[in-house]
Amino acid sequence: MLTAAQVLAENNFGDTRTGGLAGPMGLFLILLLSAATILLIRNMNARLRRLPDRFPQQGRPTDATGADDSVVDPTDGTSAHDSSTRAPNGHQQQRNG
Repeated sequence: MLTAAQVLAENNFGDTRTGGLAGPMGLFLILLLSAATILLIRNMNARLRRLPDRFPQQGRPTDATGADDSVVDPTDGTSAHDSSTRAPNGHQQQRNG
């Protein structure tokens, strides 16, 4: 009868010597990804060097106050409700007593 240790220690993966390309293929992939990363970093650095130090400002407001006349008050001045008081909601418990 087989014990649990013998069952777990049994090699069910076949002959592991025939597929000996895993190490060299892994090294090749690491070198390929490293080369691609180095080339991408060099390309990004070259593009960043070509950018100007500062970009021109676009769409500055023309008036001195900086207020935008196209913004409309959603309440139209009709709201007189004071929202500073907190009403209890579902997350707060009401205590009686």
